[in-house]
Amino acid sequence: MSILGVLRTGRTPGRGGSSYSTWRFKEAKPPTPLTRAGQVNADRYWERITYFLDRVIPVANEHKIRMACHPHDPGVPPQGYQGVDAVLGTFEGLKKFVSIRESPYHGLNFCQGTVSEMLQNPGKEILDVIRYFGKRKKIFNVHFRNIRGRRDDFQEVYPDEGDVNFVEAIKVYKEVDYEYMLMPDHVPHHPDDPRGDQAFAFAYGYIRALIQAIS
Repeated sequence: MSILGVLRTGRTPGRGGSSYSTWRFKEAKPPTPLTRAGQVNADRYWERITYFLDRVIPVANEHKIRMACHPHDPGVPPQGYQGVDAVLGTFEGLKKFVSIRESPYHGLNFCQGTVSEMLQNPGKEILDVIRYFGKRKKIFNVHFRNIRGRRDDFQEVYPDEGDVNFVEAIKVYKEVDYEYMLMPDHVPHHPDDPRGDQAFAFAYGYIRALIQAIS
């Protein structure tokens, strides 16, 4: 579903010598005016998405396979980036997406970090977004990562230092009876941890502790 891929503008200094993957739209310099997909406005993008869902979701229903779509990371303004209007980069876009071909096997790989990147005040807004999709049983998997910032200007940070309170977030997953995985996703980089093993271990331990705390 993604034409642009994961967009970032660079890295910024973080905790304890780490660096954080960062997106600042105002500083972004596209490598080319357009991607090889050319100009893709919202109507064209939705047409392609619907074409895919019309053919795939009936097969998923037949074989009882949950299809979990990752949102666009990050969202971009409606005028687009490299000629593309990333329609799955807004809360409203994701609501529309799950309403096409309604099915218990059509939902989201709910990247909480990416969804937070869509919001102007993620610390306050994300909980109701989780509730919206969670109550409708549209969350099939969660990338449980945190950010600092807001739409068009954010850093990817450790789970305990972002704008989203993970204690409150996991309470909402429990509230909506979410039953699948909570997993780390992107982690900060540190020169002493080139493969990210320590950062991922910290993220896994943090998530495990949260699960134990609310249980």
